[in-house]
Amino acid sequence: MNKPLNLFILAGEASGDKLGGALMQGLNTLYDGDITYRGVGGDQMIANGLPTLFDMSDLSVMGLVEILPKIPKLLSRVKTTARAAIAQKPDAIITIDSPDFCFRVVAKVKETYPDIPVIHYVAPSVWAWRPERAQKMARYVDHVLALLPFEPPYMIDAGMTCDFVGHPAAFDPPLDAAALGAMKQQLGLEGPVITLLPGSRAGEIKRMMPIFRQVAKNISAKHPDTNFLLPVARPVVKQVQRAVANWALPVKLLLPQADASATEARKNAAYAISDVALATSGTVALELAAQNCPMVVAYRANWATTRMVKKLAQIDTANLVNIVTQSRVIPEFLFEKCTAAQLTPAIMALLDDKAALGAQENALQDTMKALGRGDPDMKLAAARSVLNKLGK
Repeated sequence: MNKPLNLFILAGEASGDKLGGALMQGLNTLYDGDITYRGVGGDQMIANGLPTLFDMSDLSVMGLVEILPKIPKLLSRVKTTARAAIAQKPDAIITIDSPDFCFRVVAKVKETYPDIPVIHYVAPSVWAWRPERAQKMARYVDHVLALLPFEPPYMIDAGMTCDFVGHPAAFDPPLDAAALGAMKQQLGLEGPVITLLPGSRAGEIKRMMPIFRQVAKNISAKHPDTNFLLPVARPVVKQVQRAVANWALPVKLLLPQADASATEARKNAAYAISDVALATSGTVALELAAQNCPMVVAYRANWATTRMVKKLAQIDTANLVNIVTQSRVIPEFLFEKCTAAQLTPAIMALLDDKAALGAQENALQDTMKALGRGDPDMKLAAARSVLNKLGK
């Protein structure tokens, strides 16, 4: 048996928590010895052995305007987290996405332990915008776990080592017909099913829910038998419940359960039984692709973020399925195009147009294959990469 391994691991939002939970599960499987975890995470990381320092939702802020009033609290959390890491003196720090928070913590820890190994999970999308981020990241990070197969050269050129490790969504097999039938029966669903995914951050819910409500209202007027499902992230449960209280539409909220794996399984089942999803732009696209769920993608931001992204973006799509397949098969309605008037016909087209639906389904399957589906070694690739980097 190996000597105990001491890891400090950080995630700042729901997508990072999913990655962190899968990584920890892989480490627990591969490492022949005890592992002690400390840091910050959500339900899935907690379920795999992380005693989180504080509620991860404290860090879920996105957008230039939204972050300003949160700066004092965020800086306080940086100090708290860095002090905990210094006290623990871990064998390595693993940071998952959320670079603004994570790298501030790492910078403070390195003042005390300058040689501590730092592994970052999720390469920044330098191929899309702000390519200088790779060089800045190399000041703090030794090794990168990349989700996309074309990302390692960008990280290596900046002076870090990097492995392509795929995405956990690709390792979730599509649910069988019996499981899907049971889910539909449990929820009492007859007719078309549309899943609404407004986001996991408070700012996203505030901006996207009014638009999603109008889309649902428009579709219900044309197809009264349509069912709407809305899986709710734990940090925004109360906010979503307040928002839908006056919808007067047949929307079923799928609230988080005590068991993180049960919550994840039910969410995946919701995707699998859906005819189409309306999703706020983000890595949820890969989770939908994993369950072969066609999608329309939307995103609305404040004026400052909108202006910055438009100025700096180097590609014309934000959707990971489009990026991986080098296509534009997933409809996107970003910024000023994110209106109910434009989203409604895009969703109706997927419900009614078999050719458009078939093109999406092919792209979803190609994306999953590119991210590791069907390769038995990929499920543990992230954990194996971490242990190899640490010489374990």
